[in-house]
Amino acid sequence: MVNAPDSSKHGPIEWLIGYCARNQLLTLLIVIAATFWGYRALVDTPLDAIPDLSDVQVIIYTEWPGRSPDLVEDQITYPLSTTLLAAPKVQSVRGQSYMGLSFVYVIFDEGTDIYWARSRVLEYLNSAQGELPKDVQPTLGPDATGVGWVFQYALVDKSGNHSLAELRSLQDFKLRYWLESVEGVAEVASVGGFVKEYQIQLDPNKLAAYGIPLKKGSS
Repeated sequence: MVNAPDSSKHGPIEWLIGYCARNQLLTLLIVIAATFWGYRALVDTPLDAIPDLSDVQVIIYTEWPGRSPDLVEDQITYPLSTTLLAAPKVQSVRGQSYMGLSFVYVIFDEGTDIYWARSRVLEYLNSAQGELPKDVQPTLGPDATGVGWVFQYALVDKSGNHSLAELRSLQDFKLRYWLESVEGVAEVASVGGFVKEYQIQLDPNKLAAYGIPLKKGSS
């Protein structure tokens, strides 16, 4: 005589498998309903492939052409960094000086509203303006994060009728403004090509003929 196994000794997994085997139709209906619910949840839930884990950061960009990095550091980067350290909710301030360029990164506490942070930085920039050279004007960077780069494109002229300078001018003076008018776009950064420049060459002889000194003509 063979005794039947005691079902009371079975664990929850064994019980669930046995229940599904005895109620196949009900199990199939539950699986179909759960699959449909999961598909609807996947379609309706907004997904972000790269979550924004960057700091609340405000970038200050200052241009001072022709100056060495040491001079930029002493006259621009250091005064701005020390002034912004006193701003409320500031976690740290990082400065970088290059040839004719200064970047100051102001890192705020986690959870700080980015527009509130930008307003505080503008207030402190006004107070620090008197310590900077007269011909220097700091500029705030765009209200975007490091993971905000969502689209990249290239202008290619397969006909060969346009030079790299013409393509860069098309990007800087037309496409850039069209894309910046799109809702949600904070900045359009251009890379490559040749930037259009205007060079003026003075003729000292003609300036002298008109009685214009060279210094006045160059200004």
